[in-house]
Amino acid sequence: MTDVPIQQSPSGSRGRYDWTRAELAELLGDQPRYRVDQVWAGLYTQGGEPAEWTSLSKTLRARLSDELSPSLSLAAESVSDDGDTVKWLWTLHDGRQIETVLMIYPDRATVCVSSQAGCAMACGFCATGQAGFDRHLSTGEIVEQVVRARARAAADGRRLSNVVFMGMGEPFANYDRTWAAVERIHDDLGLGARHLTLSTVGVVPGIRRLAEASLPVNLAVSLHLANDTERNELVPINRRYPLAELADACRDYVEATRRRLSFEWALIHDVNDTDRHARELADYARPLRAHVNLIPLNPTPGYRVRGSSPETVRLFARRLGELGVNATVRRTRGTDIDAACGQLRATHATAPTSGDPTSGGPTPVAVGRRTHG
Repeated sequence: MTDVPIQQSPSGSRGRYDWTRAELAELLGDQPRYRVDQVWAGLYTQGGEPAEWTSLSKTLRARLSDELSPSLSLAAESVSDDGDTVKWLWTLHDGRQIETVLMIYPDRATVCVSSQAGCAMACGFCATGQAGFDRHLSTGEIVEQVVRARARAAADGRRLSNVVFMGMGEPFANYDRTWAAVERIHDDLGLGARHLTLSTVGVVPGIRRLAEASLPVNLAVSLHLANDTERNELVPINRRYPLAELADACRDYVEATRRRLSFEWALIHDVNDTDRHARELADYARPLRAHVNLIPLNPTPGYRVRGSSPETVRLFARRLGELGVNATVRRTRGTDIDAACGQLRATHATAPTSGDPTSGGPTPVAVGRRTHG
């Protein structure tokens, strides 16, 4: 992994996972050289707080607790009724907020991380897109989400196995910091490239960079519509990178990496769930040998339409199969805890944050399991 000197929040604060090895060596210049390895292991192997890194002296642990501050402060936590989905709302040092979701399956544990605070892509059905863009996340702010999720999974007796960049933000609009986080997750947290997935709404330059990248990670394209006229309205970035150009970039990615391409398709009632839409999707996906993930849409306040019915989802999937396209219906997770991207932040949007100069400091937000009243 290359030590890229971009490991600082765009707003100027350096968090615990923003430090490079070289920067830690400078910080620990008064210590034996092996201390850098011990601190690096504390960050990436042990996780947790510096006070818990017992290989270090108490004095050094106290010093590192002050100098290696976390980027993420818990604002809210929601746990699904079955306990298999956990969603966190984090407050950053400047008061911006992001979300992270941990999903437990029988055969794996997956964390969905954010790459930006907010999003500028303005997709109409997405709560994050409705709220607008705040700023890019630093590499450390991204990595720390994975470390926190890994600790939670371990506490529940599970090993974190997969990371998907499908949370708040467009990863390819923050490519350099996102890719540096991918390298850290791969090299230092030990998750293989096949277990890392980057999702984009169709930022073609980012796809082309990914095709040439050093790690063959997975690519998922949030497609949702397969004709330009309708996709221009639902996914505005399509006006800049229309479907033909997007297909060319995806084809280059598949040829360069030999990895399977995935298309994400959130099924929206009477918007993209008809037989015509299935035929258009099949015609677009087949030449690329793409797999389609069908996603029943979580309801989002502010969007005037609703997700497709279970019967429509089933028929749409069957129709794709008849048209020669492999499709999987993704299990909806966390509807009871606002697990769709941006929903938990929207729920708590009226609460003052530590970044509000008039708030007088952090304002507690209810934390814990949601129950049905």
